[in-house]
Amino acid sequence: MKAVSYADAPVAIEGEDVELRTQELGGGMTTAFVRVSKGADLRPALVGLPGDLCQCPHWGFLLEGRVKMHTENGEEVYEAGEAFYWAPGHAPEALEDSRYVDFSP
Repeated sequence: MKAVSYADAPVAIEGEDVELRTQELGGGMTTAFVRVSKGADLRPALVGLPGDLCQCPHWGFLLEGRVKMHTENGEEVYEAGEAFYWAPGHAPEALEDSRYVDFSP
């Protein structure tokens, strides 16, 4: 068994609008601690992937803010306090300053 914390997770991406810290959790899963600023749209970063969308599934919990998830089938908004599953084929956009933790293979 293993636990990971925000403070111990190394920074994978750091910019004005996005901070991503990731650490291997075990069992083939990775934990991501994510901060995105209001207006951050990650679609441009995903150009070149199939459908220009993230192809990795994510399970997690939105700690703060609101995030719009763009998919081939439309959009869905997630709010602070909600647990989520984002299937392959998504691209996030922050509607408010947001923080979430997710788990992915």
